Parts: sequence; C-alpha cells; structure tokens
Amino acid sequence: MAKIIHETTRKMSQLCRKIVQVDVRWGVLQRVSFVGQFFRFIWNRLLVCSVGNKPSQYRKLPLRDSSSSPATTVDDGGFLLEHLNGGYDSDSDLVNLKISLLGDCHIGKTTFLIKYVGNEQEKRSLQMEGLNLMDKTLSVQGARISFRIWDVGGDKRSLDQIPMACKDAVAILFMFDLTSRCTLNSVVGWYSEARKWNQTAIPVLIGTKFDDFVRLPPDVQWTIVTQARAYARAMKATLFFSSATHNINVNKIFKFIMAKIFNLPWTVERNLTVGEPIIDF
Repeated sequence: MAKIIHETTRKMSQLCRKIVQVDVRWGVLQRVSFVGQFFRFIWNRLLVCSVGNKPSQYRKLPLRDSSSSPATTVDDGGFLLEHLNGGYDSDSDLVNLKISLLGDCHIGKTTFLIKYVGNEQEKRSLQMEGLNLMDKTLSVQGARISFRIWDVGGDKRSLDQIPMACKDAVAILFMFDLTSRCTLNSVVGWYSEARKWNQTAIPVLIGTKFDDFVRLPPDVQWTIVTQARAYARAMKATLFFSSATHNINVNKIFKFIMAKIFNLPWTVERNLTVGEPIIDF
C-alpha cells in the first residue's frame, strides 16, 4: 500500500512539473507573440507616416497636342495656353497657387493685376480692408492652374495683412513705380517684412509704368535701371519692367512664375538695354 502511494505521488509530481513547463512555455510564446505584434504595429505606423509626410512637389506639366482644343494658343512665353470660362465640372485636376503683390500706394499694382485677370474677374474680386483678392484660372499644357492673387494695399494700415498674404505664397511680387525712386527704395522694407513670414516664395521685382519711364531723361533712366538691378541681385529676384497700359511684360511675369514652379522651358532672353523693357535674371 505504501509503495502504491509513493508511486502515485511520484507520477503526480512529474505531471505537475510538465504542466508547469508547458505553462511557462505558453507564457513565453504569448509574450513573444505580443512583442512581435507590437513591433509590427510600430513598423506599420512608421511606414504610414513616412508616406503621408512626404513633402508635396509640383510635377512637370505634360506636353499636349495643341490641336486637341480650338481654344488653345501659344503665348509670347512659348507655353500652350487655354483660357478657361468655367467649363469644367470637377476641380479634381485643379492646381491652386497663391501669389502676393506688395508695394507702395499709387504705383499701379491694382491696374497691373486687372490687366492680367481681366475686367470680369476684377468685378468678382473679394475686397477687404487693405487687401484685394482676385483669381485667374487657365490651362497650361493640359493642366489647370488657378492663381489666387493677394493684392496688399500700400498704406501703413495694410501692414497687418502681410502675414496672411505672404504665408503659403509660391511667389511674391515686389512692385515699384519706375518714375518714383522713393517707391523703389521702399521695396527693401516690403521685402524684409515679407521674408519674416515666407522664406521660400519666388521673389520677383517689378517696375510699373514703363510707358512713363521712357519719357524720363536717359541719365535718370540709367540710374533707376542700375539701382533696380542692384536691388534684384540682393533679393535674388528676377527683374521686370512692365506697363499695364500697353500690356508690356504683364503676362510674361506669370509665365515666368509657372516656369519656375513646374520646371517648364523658359525661352525669354535677358534685356538690359536702357530705354527698353528690362528683363534681368
């Protein structure tokens, strides 16, 4: 009897040890499985974040056969253009670009802008205190481009609008009156304020009222050209002399901006001849 009890106790001890070993192994497997799932979760999160946080890049615009649309024309910048009249049903292919205009009062900023967007768009513009917003939508080589242009008033009360106007802008146009050197000197202040809020926007320096500028004495013209080119180099900006009255270089400025953003070919050459519309880059 004692032998039977001893044998039974021995077998029960062996069974308990096996159960404990199995339980330990199962616990280890569970912990390993949990750790594996945890690391898989972390890895998947990293993959999602790495894909989702890629910086957005503008693609190079595709070439398109100009015979595909009767509204297609070739402009003076060498781009295929289709001016749009709201004939599209979807905005899924629309690329929105924000552009800011800065400069003193009475230098022709708004006249310049109306010449570009057209009178009909000017009537639908959004006007706020110290700020005027206009839109221009067109198609370039098959891609729809929408410019939202922020025209900031040139008085001191408009300075509060600079942060909102400059943030997220792809280009900032710094404008001055070619017949007024004080407005050219003011560009330095406008540039400094704009760069506080946007370090990456393409800078463009624009002299307005070229039709009045050519009536100035040649030595005065030379002085203004020299100073404007020096400012443009300091700002790392492209310089254009323009006239809204005679539509000189108005469209080319925006074609230049699109060429810079979308890596389009830019065929316009520099023009440094005093007495002619300057283009310096």
